[in-house]
Amino acid sequence: MSAIVKVLIADDQPLVRRGLALMLDPEPGFQVVAEAGDGAEALRLAHTHRPNVVIMDIRMPVLDGIAATERLSTELPDCRVLALSTFDMDEYVVDALRAGACGFLPKDISPEDLVAALHVVHEGEAILAPRLLTRLISTHVKAHAHRSRPSVPPDAEELTPREREVWRLIAGGLDNTEIAERLGVSGSTVKNHITGLFAKLRVRDRAQAVIAAYETGLVTAQRET
Repeated sequence: MSAIVKVLIADDQPLVRRGLALMLDPEPGFQVVAEAGDGAEALRLAHTHRPNVVIMDIRMPVLDGIAATERLSTELPDCRVLALSTFDMDEYVVDALRAGACGFLPKDISPEDLVAALHVVHEGEAILAPRLLTRLISTHVKAHAHRSRPSVPPDAEELTPREREVWRLIAGGLDNTEIAERLGVSGSTVKNHITGLFAKLRVRDRAQAVIAAYETGLVTAQRET
């Protein structure tokens, strides 16, 4: 029998918290262990209840969802975070991904999609479709082109040519199966390359790898037509 996935819901709107909790209530594989009205409370409750996943609203009082996500990623690295946003292309979603969130959910998500997303995240993957992820990050980079570009990750220069190519394909929106087909290798080989890539870039997941690709100039944001 599969273990119960413990979920913490953090949102400053009680109706949103209750709505999400009610979506999960009939699902036997999930247990809502706590609800928080701000980021500081979410951190405190996460340390108490040790949830597997936190559904984290980005914009909250006291401590916002981005700061709370960053602290959770450091203090409870086994706890995965889903950012919650009213708008699909909210610029703060990218900041949440950079802080350690595994993806994001719109507040009007359906019960079926919420359950599917939680399953995916609990299994260690990001919930954003690869092409949606690259569109989101590309939009963010273009909107903030005036900002200074961060330095290249410390070990990025140690990437092998194949790891760098896999990184470029990830940033281009390809999933693992498509990368394997493009390179003519097995899926397990792609996974091995990605494991090494993430370790050298010091990123937690695919979302952070795509952000790093745009910010270091490996790929550039394309003009929309």
